[in-house]
Amino acid sequence: MSSRPFRPAVCWAALACLVVPMFASYFFDDSLSSVSHLFRDPGSLALGWDSRDLGNFIGDYSLLCVCGGLIVGGILLDMFGIRLMGSVFVGMMLLGGILAYTGVAAGLPKAEAIALGRAGRMLFGLGSEIAGVAVTRSIAKWFKGSSHMSLAMGLQLAIARSGTALALIAAPFIVGVPKSYYSLADTARPALTGLFLLLAGAAAWAVFVGMDRGFDSRMGLKRGRGTIEEEDKFSFRDILGLLRNRRFVTIGLLCVTFYCCVSSFKKFGTSVVIPRFGIEDSAAGIMVAMIPFFTIVFTPMFGALVDKTGRAVRWMVLGAAAVLGGHLCLAFAPQGVQFFGYAGIALLGLGYSLVPSAMWPSVPRLVSERNLGTAYSLIYWIQNVGLFFVPKAVGHIFVASPGLEGVVKVEWIFISLGICAVALALSLQEKSKKSENILQI
Repeated sequence: MSSRPFRPAVCWAALACLVVPMFASYFFDDSLSSVSHLFRDPGSLALGWDSRDLGNFIGDYSLLCVCGGLIVGGILLDMFGIRLMGSVFVGMMLLGGILAYTGVAAGLPKAEAIALGRAGRMLFGLGSEIAGVAVTRSIAKWFKGSSHMSLAMGLQLAIARSGTALALIAAPFIVGVPKSYYSLADTARPALTGLFLLLAGAAAWAVFVGMDRGFDSRMGLKRGRGTIEEEDKFSFRDILGLLRNRRFVTIGLLCVTFYCCVSSFKKFGTSVVIPRFGIEDSAAGIMVAMIPFFTIVFTPMFGALVDKTGRAVRWMVLGAAAVLGGHLCLAFAPQGVQFFGYAGIALLGLGYSLVPSAMWPSVPRLVSERNLGTAYSLIYWIQNVGLFFVPKAVGHIFVASPGLEGVVKVEWIFISLGICAVALALSLQEKSKKSENILQI
């Protein structure tokens, strides 16, 4: 058995294949985010959806995840392996994307269009989340023992989030903002672009499956020779063991509060910054796109810094505080002064780079390798509970409270979540001080 199965270049090539489906997933997920403000005037849309309909459509991404799909998917990854189950869920992501696109493009009656679109979002969401678990676990496998694991995970996050950045910038131009009226074709074109990217992502995943089979062969990890069979043995006691790990649970809670502060905000970001700071419709998408663009630049840098210096929990504290500061700026900065809008978004982008670059590589230090699929799935499940409810709440607020009143109410949700994220990061720091210093604070 070889201790160094491949040259580093081959490992980076495998990473290149892994980022393509995630890039496509992020683009498709955010294909309507930078035109969310259009849904505050449903009369201008042939689609006829309002902000509440959009919020339900967005939130249903997480419904199957919340209802146990993520837990089951993570267990299946641990039981049957990355290649088989990862392929199943990449396929589910693609099928969900097809159904969601059909819901917004086919010209069905409103109720039927919403039902089909939401069903597609559910399948797309579960497929994307488990595919994300498979990708994260694959990186942990290929870069195990390397001094570049945090850098690799940071690069994956950065490139994946460039899909969000591209969607946020391109969607207004693809739709043709501004217009007095938007046809079905107008609002569906960003999703169609995302669908083509999902097809490319499925092809790249197929290439990775072949590479991973070669990895196992080179390492001597073949069924019948004992190694994979031992690693794939799963016990439900493993879940209880994870839930008894206080640092693991704290990371899960930090994940949900932190990601809701940023990911849920991005879905309605233009609905916040346009009335608060007087941003033009087309420029608002570019402003919100600063969040993923910051991660493209800073997440790999921070990942490399974590690899070099450790101190993962301190980076999480700093990142959570930056996100809280960003929302305080967006909520209470002087009305109509665009500088403060850009400053708030920049803080969100910095925080969105800091926390994940330290958080995700910390999980393999707390959990055994054979339970990584289940561990990441549990964290994603906790995260998706928030990602299911928060967009729905935001959509309802925007319908019930138009104008700046709704914006302030929405920002109070994000500020509250930001306070919780900072408290949890500080709690994790305290727990790590009392432990064996696994997270190198």
